[in-house]
Amino acid sequence: MTVVALLSVAPVIEDSMSGEVAKAVDALEGYDVEYETNPMGTVIEAEEIGELFTAAQAAHEAVDADRVSTVLKIDDKRSREGSADEKVEAVEEHLGRAATNSEE
Repeated sequence: MTVVALLSVAPVIEDSMSGEVAKAVDALEGYDVEYETNPMGTVIEAEEIGELFTAAQAAHEAVDADRVSTVLKIDDKRSREGSADEKVEAVEEHLGRAATNSEE
């Protein structure tokens, strides 16, 4: 089973959050998950939901702030295997083009 999630971990502070967000992303390295960070969060894929929860907890705990806001949105489709890339590819197939308007 592949579990896909969107994880957003951020300190509740006035200044730049990037240093603390980097700590949260770096914490994922110690776990058996694949991840990709974007401007709004980090997409995580794991074979088991327990590993996903453990990695998300580590990311949350890595942020050094008086207050930390964490959001974890999970897609656990149990009837078939599928990766985050496959989900994007399915949308692109319907679009007939890449699901972006950037020049990559």
